Amino acid sequence: MKPQPRAESLFRRALKGPLVGPSILSADFGRLGAQVKSVLRGGADFIHIDIMDGHFVGNLSMGPAVCAAVRRAAPRAFLDVHLMVTDPGLFIDPFANAGADNITFHVEAKGSPRALLRRIHAYGICGGVAIRPQTPWRSLEGLLAHADLFLVMSVNPGFGGQAFLPSALPKVRALRARVSRHQRIELDGGINADTARRCVGAGGDALVAGNFVFSSSNYAKAIRSLRPATTKLGLRDRG
Repeated sequence: MKPQPRAESLFRRALKGPLVGPSILSADFGRLGAQVKSVLRGGADFIHIDIMDGHFVGNLSMGPAVCAAVRRAAPRAFLDVHLMVTDPGLFIDPFANAGADNITFHVEAKGSPRALLRRIHAYGICGGVAIRPQTPWRSLEGLLAHADLFLVMSVNPGFGGQAFLPSALPKVRALRARVSRHQRIELDGGINADTARRCVGAGGDALVAGNFVFSSSNYAKAIRSLRPATTKLGLRDRG
């Protein structure tokens, strides 16, 4: 598969409003291909794929074969892979070859973040860095000029269905003040119509929603509700 040039990437554009990416961790795997197509028809901007190794977090999810299956089901979709693994260096090649358009790893994991980003970028795809709720945003300070995306976890990583942690919002504000309009700030965990407004108000521009979208009887309506009509990117959130 020919890699997508970074300059044309969904995660390298200046945006007027937030992107929404349903996480397939909450999908019905017996109907995964059909559900991926349905959320894309409903207006999803990208598909989020959570990878867990059972060690970095206390859960085990999916591997490159599932990413490749999603790519076959939706050849033109933007696939956002989130590595919640101890040694992300072991997973970059398999997921890039499986069709990932962005690969995000955790700053708390093993390896040099800059070296990992260089490996990801060598495939012509985007690279992101994530932080857990307990990790200060300043752990990303030396990477601000190197990553395409900064993922602020708004729940403790590992399981879906958790409540949103407001402590994520000051981190988002701090990062938004320091990165360009061509870099994404993503939030993952507890995202619904109310918390989406707060995230966007703080400067988040990529929202990952799993349960909220996939548990809805109307994917399009759920996705629309995650794009606050009256809140522009970067307005200060007071919640």
